Amino acid sequence: MKRTGIAVGAVACATMLALCGCTPRGGADPDGDTAEITLVDVLPAATQPVDDVTWAIVEGEPATLNPAASANLIVPNLCDNLLSLQPDFSIAPGIAESAEFVDPVTFVITLRDDVAFWDGSPVTAEDVAWSLQQNLNPASQWFGAFALVVPDAAAGIVATGPNEVTVHFVAPDSTFRDAIAGQGGAVMQKAFGEAAGQALGTPEAGLMCTGPYELAPGAWTPGGDIVTTANEQYWNGAPLVKTLTYTFVSDSSTLATALTQGEIDGAINVSPGARAVLEGDGAGTLTVGHSTASYSFGPASATGAGANPKIREALSLAIDRDQYLETVANGLGTVQKTIVPEFSFQAMTEAPIYQAGYDALAEPKVDLDAAKALVEESGEDTSVPLVVAVPAGAKEFAQTATIMQSAAKQIGLDLEIDEMQAADFGALFYDPTKREGIDFVATQGYLETPGVLGYPSLFMLPADQGGVFNWSGYDNPEVTQHLQAARNAVDEKTAADEFVAAQEIFAQDYLQVTLAGTYQLTYLNDDLTGVTTSVAAYSSPWALHLGGE
Repeated sequence: MKRTGIAVGAVACATMLALCGCTPRGGADPDGDTAEITLVDVLPAATQPVDDVTWAIVEGEPATLNPAASANLIVPNLCDNLLSLQPDFSIAPGIAESAEFVDPVTFVITLRDDVAFWDGSPVTAEDVAWSLQQNLNPASQWFGAFALVVPDAAAGIVATGPNEVTVHFVAPDSTFRDAIAGQGGAVMQKAFGEAAGQALGTPEAGLMCTGPYELAPGAWTPGGDIVTTANEQYWNGAPLVKTLTYTFVSDSSTLATALTQGEIDGAINVSPGARAVLEGDGAGTLTVGHSTASYSFGPASATGAGANPKIREALSLAIDRDQYLETVANGLGTVQKTIVPEFSFQAMTEAPIYQAGYDALAEPKVDLDAAKALVEESGEDTSVPLVVAVPAGAKEFAQTATIMQSAAKQIGLDLEIDEMQAADFGALFYDPTKREGIDFVATQGYLETPGVLGYPSLFMLPADQGGVFNWSGYDNPEVTQHLQAARNAVDEKTAADEFVAAQEIFAQDYLQVTLAGTYQLTYLNDDLTGVTTSVAAYSSPWALHLGGE
């Protein structure tokens, strides 16, 4: 059947209409005509059971399913978070029935008393405290969210009752509650984790969590797939899909063919370059929703030309973002001024302050003469090629690198493209040795949880304050001061004012050169009645609502 339109609007879209501009907008049609795009954040919930679903993970096979060590789309269906992120980017209870600051530096988590792990054992406060303590390790994916927690694990995160955990902070932290609605709040069984040690989350050791799907021993075939089965005793209701199998297809053309032919039932974050195929005759429907994701590139080390802000600014000035949006995102997105997208703050109390700060930023422009002058002023040896890393088979990243390469050539720079296998590319973010010889990494970043501070802090703050992706050693005392003041603020206006002050500075430092914000694209087989999609694709429990007809 022909899919010329994007799926109709839904409940979350309607409720966010005034805040988010969730209305039809013009987009580039593959045939050159103007097509109407309706942004959809929630599809109708499924109602009927289905035996098997195969879901593609476009980012490739993860190195681990340990939630403290990896951010991927599989973990949220295995390990529940303390709080639950909703499709409208609000937060609701999860395993925790409440989680609030009782004073500026004391946070109390009260747990439900009816949640059990897959093996039937009850979740205890000790399990939750141990799970959160994993993020006090600077190597944790979520260390930045825990940077203000008292660093002594035994004193900072404490089981203070059978169903109560208390977290102590060295200073007020306005971001922490939001953070535990993401994988930073994932809960694992302490005894299982301690027994598994460093192997936790690997194919050999596995996991023990509370989520809607179980990972049985031997269910992960490295290089093949991951088979998960419904947790029939799940505290929030057994899933409708009985067996959910994850396969890994990072090549966008291969994935589009498999989806439209029904060989794979669905995928989230599908390639915008495959829009024409996915909207054509096929087995399913393409849905476009809000997203916090954006394409960007940033320095991979503290040495070399990539770490020079003049080189980064020069490349930024040489890239036509409007053309980039049409070429790479196929019109399914917006030009973005800086690292934090507008959608991320639309529902916040002080949204007008954040919006005014964003609007005051300079519009991205193309100025080749200014770019060439910056290259000359940089003092860098332009005879040495720059290297940008991208994942092999990912069309958008290959196009991003090619556009960077063309822009570099116009301003006197030589740029080489290193297409890395998905596993090796993923390792760049956790293993510094994998970044040797790399100047830039092209990425699609995202905000996993509400708020504006979490994402830029990863890149702008010193490593010991949560800057886990601050590979270039960026150190601007004013930016650090304003970001920390925003995080420590106990009132929302102060937090907004301080963030805007930081943004005004770091937006001009081009640490992450942001090119375009993208919509979330989901393809779902028509035999399935619904799937919850969310602006926070990487943490939404979409499979809880997946069923068939």
